Amino acid sequence: MTIKEIAQLAGVSISTVSKIVNNKDKNISPETRNRVLKIVKDYHYTPYSMVKNNPEAKTFMFGVLLKSIGKTSQLINGMISAAQKSGYSILIYDSMDSPENELKNITSLCNNHVDGVIWEPVSDASLDGRHYFEEQGIEVCCINSREDPLSYSIDFAGMGYAAAEILIQYGHTKLGCLTKQGSLRSEMVLQGFKKCLFDHSIPYNSSMNLPLEAEGWHNGILTHTPTGIISTHYASALVLLEHLSKLRFHVPSDLSLISLRDDARENIAFPGISSIRIPYFEFGCFVCGRLIEKCEKREEEFSPFLGDFPLENTQSIALPFASHGKKIVVVGSVNIDVTLNVDELPQPGRTVSTSRHSVIPGGKGANQAVGVAKLGNEVSLIGKVGSDYDSNLIYTCMEENQVDVQGLKRDAHRETGKAYIHVQNDGESMITILTGANQNLEPADVISYEKAFEHSGYCLLQTEVPESAIEKAASLAKKYGAENILKPAAMKSIRPSLMKLIDIFVPNRIEAELLCPHIPDVEGKAEEFVKQGAKTVIITLGHSGCYLKDPSFQGYLPASPFPPVDTTGAADAFIAALAAYLSSGYSMEASARIAAYAAGFCVSRQGVIPALIDRNSLETYINRIEPELLKL
Repeated sequence: MTIKEIAQLAGVSISTVSKIVNNKDKNISPETRNRVLKIVKDYHYTPYSMVKNNPEAKTFMFGVLLKSIGKTSQLINGMISAAQKSGYSILIYDSMDSPENELKNITSLCNNHVDGVIWEPVSDASLDGRHYFEEQGIEVCCINSREDPLSYSIDFAGMGYAAAEILIQYGHTKLGCLTKQGSLRSEMVLQGFKKCLFDHSIPYNSSMNLPLEAEGWHNGILTHTPTGIISTHYASALVLLEHLSKLRFHVPSDLSLISLRDDARENIAFPGISSIRIPYFEFGCFVCGRLIEKCEKREEEFSPFLGDFPLENTQSIALPFASHGKKIVVVGSVNIDVTLNVDELPQPGRTVSTSRHSVIPGGKGANQAVGVAKLGNEVSLIGKVGSDYDSNLIYTCMEENQVDVQGLKRDAHRETGKAYIHVQNDGESMITILTGANQNLEPADVISYEKAFEHSGYCLLQTEVPESAIEKAASLAKKYGAENILKPAAMKSIRPSLMKLIDIFVPNRIEAELLCPHIPDVEGKAEEFVKQGAKTVIITLGHSGCYLKDPSFQGYLPASPFPPVDTTGAADAFIAALAAYLSSGYSMEASARIAAYAAGFCVSRQGVIPALIDRNSLETYINRIEPELLKL
């Protein structure tokens, strides 16, 4: 095919064809240029200027210069497909993440007089080499560049948003994003993840970002926080599955997982992961098409690559772990615990000194709420704090432990409650309470958060707040079908109307004596509490365990063999675990025995909230000591 024959087919002069194929066509209309170029490509015409090595002549050849080819076969296939449809051929270069290799490849592309290049720079500094292409008149389309504002990229932020939204639609609010450090893809997915959380009014914090390279990245996952994970790389999702399988952690019952997927082969090999396919093929076609438009001088305004991101399967997605058991509501005291470690407890007329102390959030309501949350259950806390600095510590602590605090209100007229705790060397403690805002919790405060009781299974109550508020909470719990668990504290009597609303009554030996002084033995006291209205009675006996009176079981249960360091939170840990395991379907006896282990963990460490055990650690320990206990 000669230039004369090309001109005849196109209906133009030989001069016009020559100008077009040698890039000297500024004054020629786009319609004529496109018509001539189509005929040139269709008939594989080689201009004479190519033989003379004219650098301005069209070669109908592209270069693809990638940072690293890796798993980008679908991307390259898309580029090849689009190029062949338009009559172009492609030279593919791999820089292998090396700036030195990249410069050699740029030189080779220039020597081959390609018409254009699809370029993925190795680094931001690589863009300084653009002038080599410009000097040769080679058109460039950059991909995956942070610095080039006209760079094209797959909308990984959109994929992160889509994945997060899917998990939210399943009811997950405790989310995490498994990322790779230094990865542009991970940065963009995390950006979309954050935006989705913002749009759904879910607070983001840095602990939600789980870099695979960071030591202990999986620790938060093992306590069921978060309940849903988005992995930016399929290989990272497989690493996660390996960690979980070693700990007998199951997807999706314990954790929901969505991963971005590179190509079809991964889905065939591992069909169990819910995935969103990265549209590399479509992106390759798109970028190649834009480069052709530039080379043929018919480029439109810059527009990003857009695509849909459907979920390919739902095999690794389920409702949040917490929803497996009904929600638990806690109504009670919220304090700042000031703990003083002493050789012996204070006595009248004697002064004791200490060199160790701690100041941390506490109170029976807060302790039990955190205990429930750490065991993987959804929990709401209703209570009152002051409008002071201490209240900020409370809110921060509750949010860090995934406790719903919408029912926790500030009181402008009272300070946050305080608990002054003296802890003896053997773990025995003595507590003085400054009630503060706790004393202002009223029935109206409970009523204003009535929605917390909807779909709840258990309501945990303590008497360090006004009894009227406790009774109102108990009646609301009954209204929605929840069972009430009451821990009495510093009371010599309880309203009969309140006792009739109580399903599980959990006093310690001293509290039982104050409430029922006329009956000497533990069994008799338990019987009396049942007569007053309680359905089940558990009297905790410290290192001697507890006495359980229930329609299904009556007798003593042993304490767990942990050396006591601080017994302050034993009852709170016990009650939190009791409710969590009853909610999961365990019997009263089994739940009480499991709760004894949770209490043992708590007393073996200083403080209460820091000592509360998570579900995975608790069950790992019980599986070694008493594995039959965890079988439903």
